[in-house]
Amino acid sequence: MDILSESVKSMNGYELHIVKTEKFKTNTIVWKMKAPLNKETVTKRALLPYVLQSNSANYPTTGKLRSYLDELYGATFYVDLAKKGEYHIISFSLEIANEKFLSDSTPLLQKAFQFLAEVLTKPNVQGNSFDKETVENEKRTLKQRIQSVYDDKMRYSNFRLVQEMCEGEPYALHVHGEKDAVDGITPESIYQYYQEALAQDELDLYVIGDVDEGEVEAVAHELLQFEARTPSSVQSSAYENKNDVAEVIERQEVKQGKLNIGYRTNIVYGDDDYFALQVYNGIFGGFSHSKLFINVREKASLAYYAASRLESHKGLLMVMTGIDNKNYDQAVSIIKEQIEAMKKGDFSEEELVQTKSVIKNQLLETIDTARGIVEVLYHNVVSKKEVSLQEWMDKMDHATKDEIVAVAKKITLDTIYFLTGKEEGK
Repeated sequence: MDILSESVKSMNGYELHIVKTEKFKTNTIVWKMKAPLNKETVTKRALLPYVLQSNSANYPTTGKLRSYLDELYGATFYVDLAKKGEYHIISFSLEIANEKFLSDSTPLLQKAFQFLAEVLTKPNVQGNSFDKETVENEKRTLKQRIQSVYDDKMRYSNFRLVQEMCEGEPYALHVHGEKDAVDGITPESIYQYYQEALAQDELDLYVIGDVDEGEVEAVAHELLQFEARTPSSVQSSAYENKNDVAEVIERQEVKQGKLNIGYRTNIVYGDDDYFALQVYNGIFGGFSHSKLFINVREKASLAYYAASRLESHKGLLMVMTGIDNKNYDQAVSIIKEQIEAMKKGDFSEEELVQTKSVIKNQLLETIDTARGIVEVLYHNVVSKKEVSLQEWMDKMDHATKDEIVAVAKKITLDTIYFLTGKEEGK
């Protein structure tokens, strides 16, 4: 039996994914909208979910909308934005008590669907325009959200590495869009974009909980109907490796330097060697027992933090460290040594076993939450590959040392980005 199974049904304009589980006393509904990242639309798209969640036709103020959620036994509702490969993903998540566990017989699941349908299809609109005050409020908040990336130097340096590394590629765009583009958005233009998104995006609805599949399908069919579409897709997220390594030094008033290094893995989610890449990243820099943490942070005492992470749908490996400005050359050198050590297979059987165990525990922890279940399953929608969680864990578990070394040899250094102080440092 698979650890995690979903039933998928094609509905009017979207796919319905049901995960029937008795693990939770709540039901979770997640609506996802996927479209290619695009400079012309990225900022409008970043604004849209926040405008929609503020109010609606029947709940014309945020206060009214939120107090209605309180009436539904304190249901929670929030929106989120993500980049997966060169796609921009909008999520609407609603978690509500399962009526099976209540003495009251209110049909909460149906009410949750009605609420979601209200937010998505009956927004607060006058003519061909969203409510002006709502749009202006959310534009202010979006600017603050974008500015907060610049104020948090760890997030800023991650963003700047991607910007430099993926220049000319859609992935260089920030998930929250561009601050300069916010003012140009009008209540009319965002409403027009809303209509385009609902007509063209790839739409997926996830329902996680102890539910009756027939009932979910019937309610979804009744309340959520959209036109059939062939969603736009990105041809390939992989780009040619550059011949030269880019080195970018940026100076600001910072006490602690941020050294971020980007590599191209040339492997994406669903590829045969993707599972060995997961293990590679765990040994190299993903965990507290990894080479980066031990050699850069512990042994050499060079870094306040040192870790690596994968962008699975874009084929990137990012190293993130916080160092004293004067330690740039030494830190770069030790990080490169760890990359070379991985190519030579310089890691023990013990490291291999420990890493696989930690990854497995991490995956099992992820699916202990409804939101985590959705994120794991949604990889398949983005990649157009069908990989079950059981297959993911089995293939990762069977990854051999030779396969990990083969992965290591595919990884190429692309960009070194260093945010340093104005006086010291390199």
